[in-house]
Amino acid sequence: MSLPVYFELSWSILSTIGLVTFLIAWMVAGIVHLTTITMIPIVVSGACAIANGLCYYAFYASYPVKSRAVAAGFADIFWFIQEAGLSMYSYQILAKVLQRRQKTVFMLLFWTCIAVIFGCRLGILISRIEEIQNPENSLQRRINRLHMAYFVMIAVVETISAFFLLRTFTKAKRASVAIQSWTAKGLFELLSRSAEIRLATLCPIGITRAITYSFQATAQSATNTASQLDRFVYTLECLFPMVMIVDVLASKLTYSRATSTNSDRSRSRANGGTGPAPSSNANGIEVEFSIRTEFDSPKRSNSKAIRLASRNSNSEETIPVASHGAEVGHSASCHV
Repeated sequence: MSLPVYFELSWSILSTIGLVTFLIAWMVAGIVHLTTITMIPIVVSGACAIANGLCYYAFYASYPVKSRAVAAGFADIFWFIQEAGLSMYSYQILAKVLQRRQKTVFMLLFWTCIAVIFGCRLGILISRIEEIQNPENSLQRRINRLHMAYFVMIAVVETISAFFLLRTFTKAKRASVAIQSWTAKGLFELLSRSAEIRLATLCPIGITRAITYSFQATAQSATNTASQLDRFVYTLECLFPMVMIVDVLASKLTYSRATSTNSDRSRSRANGGTGPAPSSNANGIEVEFSIRTEFDSPKRSNSKAIRLASRNSNSEETIPVASHGAEVGHSASCHV
């Protein structure tokens, strides 16, 4: 029986998707500057391209057993980078946004989930190598169970990240309304919707793959309806870095509009124009809003916060914010 041609299999298409997305992500990074946020779709897409190419080498080609086992091991490592790396997008935002106890709680939950995900993937890697070296000893049932835990944990970690993101951005949006900063309000709406989209995409992918992979009968082969559905959902997962790329470009566009609006206001005030006067009352709250951008200078400090302080009491609350590696140049102060 002749070996299947590489580009007749779905793995070649998935690898090509990863390669094309990798190149597009590099082009976007050239537009908005290379940051930790823009690096994530680059790394994830590159890992996707390599892992799917190695899958053909390990499970379809007739190479020596030792070479196939090594290829299978590296394929699982790159799949871990691809799939766990998707959650690092939210992590990079929250690492800059959260403070004190919230940050400690999030870090503990996040890295605990990542450790469990890594443990599951390591178990899959070892099982596949054993199965390749001893074909008569099928370990597919064990691999299926590990995959179920693996994909469920990916859904859990994205849910945790989305909870902290939406909570922080909702507070920031309310504060921007309080100071009548509609530009900032639009920014926080963008960030909130972005978090909601990632949650609505990655969670169903993780849960669906946990269900469909439990019916996998043959290693890396779509032999029944459930495994074909799993292959379809994995294709959507390979395309997910495009969502990140669109998100980065949308943040850049929002930033550009914000700086343009603020420049117009500054020129108007310099020419003697009058801006909207802040309102105040005896029990007012002072609101200070300050966000800067990495797009202008990557070396700038990440100072970004909304400060709410009562004039009659000494209480103060700081709500830090960040914009996907795009700190937005805007500052204002008023009494509400």
